[in-house]
Amino acid sequence: MKHAWPRYALALGLIAVPLLLALLGPVLAGPAGPRTVSFSSSGVGEGHWLGTDFTGRDVWHQVLLGGRSVVLVALTATLLAYLVAIPLGLTAALTRRTWLEEALMRPLDVLIAVPSLLLVLLVAATLTPGPAGLTTLAGLAAVPDAARVVHAAAVEISSRPAVEALRMQGESWWRTAIGYVARSMRRALAADAGIRLTGALYLVATAAFLGVGVEPDAADWAVMVDRNRTGLFLQPWAVVVPALLIAALSLGTNLLFDVALQERWKGAKR
Repeated sequence: MKHAWPRYALALGLIAVPLLLALLGPVLAGPAGPRTVSFSSSGVGEGHWLGTDFTGRDVWHQVLLGGRSVVLVALTATLLAYLVAIPLGLTAALTRRTWLEEALMRPLDVLIAVPSLLLVLLVAATLTPGPAGLTTLAGLAAVPDAARVVHAAAVEISSRPAVEALRMQGESWWRTAIGYVARSMRRALAADAGIRLTGALYLVATAAFLGVGVEPDAADWAVMVDRNRTGLFLQPWAVVVPALLIAALSLGTNLLFDVALQERWKGAKR
């Protein structure tokens, strides 16, 4: 554990800044100030810590407001994906009817072949932009991969003698699936959760960057990167700061899950 503290500290440091900005930023932002000259890199002396963007809005004010949409949508989409994937994967793994397992899992193989971003773009073309629609799309796009992970882990656990003993004792499906199988695959789910959350962040940020599911003038980190990239060399902070915050949250999440799982594995081996 002692050797893991530097990596824990790094992971928590990477996660803390974007999370705090996402949670407390809207409270600290206050009302928007008057707009000034677009693409200004003026500093503290003129009241703009990070200058102004291409429409003359204060970049720091937009950074404070722009994290909540990205973080909350990604977290909610990940939770939604598991709410669908866990029952689906468990049902397919524990059923004794081959046809039912095939009927549940084979359509997911087809969906996996379709890039998730393309799926989001196709569906979002018919929807009104908004966080609810983007959350639903990102969550459902993650279901096929998450369900396959759940299914693979549950198949291995369901072959153990303990599961057969529970069946012979007449235990209910819920007791067997949730009480034993789901609890036994917590490590696999924890390992997958970091990947799934990072994927949701990437998908939500990319969709927002492309203008899908988010209003083009919304206070959103990904939208900030998109609308200010043409003035990158005139006002780099309007692009670099939100991009670094998204990257820090993704890297920190993966690192935190990796370190935690490695330590638990070492502890279990001892």
